[in-house]
Amino acid sequence: MIELLLLLLVALMIGLNRKTAARLSTLEQEVEALRTSLAREPAPSPSIASVAETAVSEAEIPAIELAAREGVTEVSTSEAAKAAPEDIGTGEETTAPVAAPQPATPVTAPAPASALTRENLESYLGARWPVWVGGVALALGGIFLVRYSIEAGLLGPGARLILATLFGLVLIGIGEFVRRRGMPAIAERHSNAMIPGALTAAGAVTLLGAIYAAHGVYGFIGPAPAFLLLGLVSFGTIGLSLLHGQALAGLGLLASLVTPALVSTDTPNATSLFAFLSLTWLAVNAAARIRRWSLVPTLGNIGMGLWALAYLAFEEGADLVPVTGGVLVMVAGTAFLWPGAAYSASRTAKSGWRGLLRRRPLSIMLSASIMALLTALTMEVIGTPAGISPLFAAAAIIAAVAALGAARAYAFWPAAFSAASAVLSVLLIAFVWLDFMPPTPIAGQLAPVKSFTVEIGISLLLGAVFTLLGFFFLRRFRRSEPEFAMVWSVLMSAVPVAIATISFLNFGRLSADFTHGLYGLILGAVLLVMADGLFRNREDADTDRPDWPANLLVAGSFAGFTLCLHALTNGMVTTILVSVLGFAYLLAQRLRAWPALPWMMAAAMLVVFSRIAWQPTLVGADSLGTTPFFNALLPGYGIPAALAIVSAYLLRTSSDFRVRNIMQALASLSALLTVAVLVRHAMNHGVLDASVPTLGEQSIYTLLTVGFSGILMTLDLKSPSPVFRWGSMLAGVLATINVLSLHVFGLNPFFTGEDTGPWPVVNLLLLGYLLPAIAYGIVAFYARERRPQPYVAMLAIAGAVLGFLWATLSVRRFWQGTNIADWKGFLSAETYSYSVVWLLIGVGLLVLGSRLHARSLRLASGALVMVTVAKVFLIDMSNLEGILRALSFIGLGAVLIGIGLFYQRILAGNPQPETPEPVPAPPSSPPGDPSP
Repeated sequence: MIELLLLLLVALMIGLNRKTAARLSTLEQEVEALRTSLAREPAPSPSIASVAETAVSEAEIPAIELAAREGVTEVSTSEAAKAAPEDIGTGEETTAPVAAPQPATPVTAPAPASALTRENLESYLGARWPVWVGGVALALGGIFLVRYSIEAGLLGPGARLILATLFGLVLIGIGEFVRRRGMPAIAERHSNAMIPGALTAAGAVTLLGAIYAAHGVYGFIGPAPAFLLLGLVSFGTIGLSLLHGQALAGLGLLASLVTPALVSTDTPNATSLFAFLSLTWLAVNAAARIRRWSLVPTLGNIGMGLWALAYLAFEEGADLVPVTGGVLVMVAGTAFLWPGAAYSASRTAKSGWRGLLRRRPLSIMLSASIMALLTALTMEVIGTPAGISPLFAAAAIIAAVAALGAARAYAFWPAAFSAASAVLSVLLIAFVWLDFMPPTPIAGQLAPVKSFTVEIGISLLLGAVFTLLGFFFLRRFRRSEPEFAMVWSVLMSAVPVAIATISFLNFGRLSADFTHGLYGLILGAVLLVMADGLFRNREDADTDRPDWPANLLVAGSFAGFTLCLHALTNGMVTTILVSVLGFAYLLAQRLRAWPALPWMMAAAMLVVFSRIAWQPTLVGADSLGTTPFFNALLPGYGIPAALAIVSAYLLRTSSDFRVRNIMQALASLSALLTVAVLVRHAMNHGVLDASVPTLGEQSIYTLLTVGFSGILMTLDLKSPSPVFRWGSMLAGVLATINVLSLHVFGLNPFFTGEDTGPWPVVNLLLLGYLLPAIAYGIVAFYARERRPQPYVAMLAIAGAVLGFLWATLSVRRFWQGTNIADWKGFLSAETYSYSVVWLLIGVGLLVLGSRLHARSLRLASGALVMVTVAKVFLIDMSNLEGILRALSFIGLGAVLIGIGLFYQRILAGNPQPETPEPVPAPPSSPPGDPSP
């Protein structure tokens, strides 16, 4: 039944093919008749229309016939077809060289050019699919023939295999015969109608099936002969693909990849396996280079990678040497064989960042780099150091991929992926590989100390490879590939520093590690020398464009020196030396006008802040001591802050406003942080953490923040800067948030029960409320007409709230003692005193507002008096008794009358300007009146 269906399908395809051939024959006859009639007519005088018609007609004739008839060496039919309409539209005559007349020879006119490139549904069904269906039918026919012979018992196994082999060879021979003498017309018109390729593919499949049956089914040949024969057929198929197309090459590649699995043994030889895979890969890519294919090499990369991953995953005690060799062959072949240098030499690379990320051959680069690096990382996870260290094997593969990324302008992804894999590989070795764990101690002996000399050496060497590769890339592609040069300037700096840092933290000594320290010192010096060379050799030095690669190398050198300081020193010394290093880069601007130098001081301050966040004491809590101010915190925080302030002062006239503003902000922040930490240490008896904050400590922070706001505002008035302007307002806002959240509620002694101290005036309330209120008042007065009105009002309200709380809590302290907690309740005399004090404050605000002509103070006075009135009527009336109730209302009335009289006096002393009365116009004269 299956054979009948295939026969009907083949018959249908042949009928469609004949119909298409008949149409093509008719079209050929019409073109031949048209060419003969044009040759017999006399040549008309040249005109615009005739030139256009000639161009169009010649564009429809294939380039081969034009070359034979006119003696032209090269003719582009597409350009001629595009030029004709343009010439007609412009109305300009086109002069072209006239070829010498040639004797007319009868030539079979092929199809028009449009038939060579366009394929409709009929051409698909009539010319392309019959070829492939026919090839499949032939292969199935051979299989069914063998099946029939088995079922009928006509032939023995050996005879059947011989017939199958002969049938495959015959198919390959017929394919070659058709390619040379068969049906060239279809192949010329339809690029995918590969009749010879289909026949050859059917023959190759038949041969592969016969060889495998001889080994796997009947056992006539052993694994080695079967492996050899399958490999020969696969390589032969790949070789024939040069004649028959990329599809046949894919078939040969697939056969080669499947061959090791078909003839596997109990003890596979990894060297033979990856040697065979490497030869297959080289053969496929050699054919791909000749024919400039991209799909088959991509599949070859994937196949090689999958075999490597499968071998590492399923083979216990896998030998890493052949796996590494096979992957290195793939990477090196990609760099030198295909695409190699020939690809970029004949193509224009896409410019810009988008072009860099999408450069062709994208599929080859992604497949080669991803599969190689996955293999390298898998080695570290599940590899065993049988013959070679997994880290060394992985580092060799990563370095090879990085070399590919540095050797070719189109290899962005190998460069990026190799850098990420290099850092990840060191992390895997440090945290995943079991050899990181120390050996189990022997009973009665001390635990042996694990030496990581090999891991440190390989890690640092891998980082140095990236620096060396980046140097060669910048020498070759710095001017032609500006975006890629920036990428490599980052990689050659960041990768070595990152790898060395991971190695130092996991394998090195955390103090006086001379190996990593010397490595950081050499790396910083080398990058600095490279940067100097790039700046000196810059061709566009007069332009304003920054030389990003050189500036990024300067940043890399700073990172290297910072690593050196962390490896050789520790604690407070490291923090101070990092700031000194950044300041040295800033001073180096006097010798070299490099834009990146002042930014290194900003980077140094960020490193200082990160170290402070990691260890605020800098020297350890046990070594800090309890002496206020004069302890390790003063130099540890103070020296970097002083250097930051000096740096901001030196950069006050810098043309780069960004680094100027950043340094001003960092200097301000470091100064405030230094004072705050010293205060906290002094207030908490030498403890910086694990201590509950108090109102006194918080008050000092509030005073510092408010004072900091005033200092920044003063600096902004002398040297206008957005950092000073916005920094001053930000400090004021933060201080106000602290006031409203902590002074009023969170740390208020009325809620916390904190003791206010034995002294009557100089106590916790003075520090917590009155002094901040005075500071707020001064800053608010200073900010008038210098800052936005809402900000000034915020400061004034915060100061008023703090002053009101000081007066109110002082009254409670007078009646309740040093502990003013809310659980004590209220006394009658205390309740009356609140009204008196609030009225006095209201009157004082009224007087002050009148003297300063501050309407806001007068409004605050009115608001406070209204609160007092509400208290008297709502609270005093119900809680006070006897003389206190009477005195409360009498005092309130007297004060209110006095306030009214005071306001009348203010209004009388400032009379409103009178509006002048309009002068009436004189009456108009009668018509006959002669007076003027």
